[in-house]
Amino acid sequence: MFVQKNFLLLVIGLSVVLAVAMKATIYQKDPVPPPPPVPAESPEFRAYWYAGLAELSSYTLQQARYGSVNPGTAVLIFVTEDFRTDTQVKSELAAGSVNAVPVLKTNFVKKFITGIYDYSLFTSVFTPINRGPLPNTLKVSSSAQEWCGNTYLQLNLRNNGYQVLGHSYFENEGDEAYRVDKTLLEDELYNRIRLDPAKLPTGDVQLIPALTSIRLRHKKLGPQTATVTLTSIAAQGWSGGVTGRSTTDSLQAYTVNYTQDARKLTIVFEKAFPHRIMGWEETYSDFGKVLTSKAVLSKTIRSDYWKHHNPADTTLRNELLP
Repeated sequence: MFVQKNFLLLVIGLSVVLAVAMKATIYQKDPVPPPPPVPAESPEFRAYWYAGLAELSSYTLQQARYGSVNPGTAVLIFVTEDFRTDTQVKSELAAGSVNAVPVLKTNFVKKFITGIYDYSLFTSVFTPINRGPLPNTLKVSSSAQEWCGNTYLQLNLRNNGYQVLGHSYFENEGDEAYRVDKTLLEDELYNRIRLDPAKLPTGDVQLIPALTSIRLRHKKLGPQTATVTLTSIAAQGWSGGVTGRSTTDSLQAYTVNYTQDARKLTIVFEKAFPHRIMGWEETYSDFGKVLTSKAVLSKTIRSDYWKHHNPADTTLRNELLP
């Protein structure tokens, strides 16, 4: 009789006892650990990239052109800045700051000599740091200057694709304006490595090749299929004049193999933060010869270089480019 009258209370009581025994009450559950911070939110990332300094790295360069490998230099400049998503320019006025987001910008400079005359290649890449709302690079611009003439190529993210604007001295390129599908850009891979190499895609992916590669080989820009791998490698051969980590697995190699285009790019970087770019190799057919361009890191400094533009500041340049 007691059981029948108090059946519901007995069931509740037994449930509570069982829950306590299994440590299943809200008071007994182990606290759920917070998700690991994404690199852009970690103290280490912010201390390095939001200190008001750019990272400047110089490289010894061997660049394929005209069927030969030519000596030169390269500089990679990484810096964070506020970038407007509407006009896609650096945010400098208060009125436009509402449309600005923090980006990691790459300025990629290559200079080399071909016989009597020289080449200068310059590419700028603007990649949002927070991939959540803005997973794609917003803008890439690239120019090439040499004694025959100059070329310019620019990509702007618009809705679901990239608007392409091109100008060239060469007749087959001329003035161009067209659209390509939105996909990963080879030019943004350096930024992706610096932001979070663990999120680099591998396997068969769609990529838009680097703009300088498109211009040097006079190719039409568009997505291509590539097989991509990420592996650990030894530091030997990639240390250049840089001292520091030298263990056999201290570096990683991100390799992009365009099978249809017979072109291969390998970017070598430090596995540990801040994932410095140690160099790269690029292999393709150039004027009937399969050649490999290669760059190896010489020196890295951090500087607010935009404040150092007086003659006395050439000491900093000599430090970076000995």
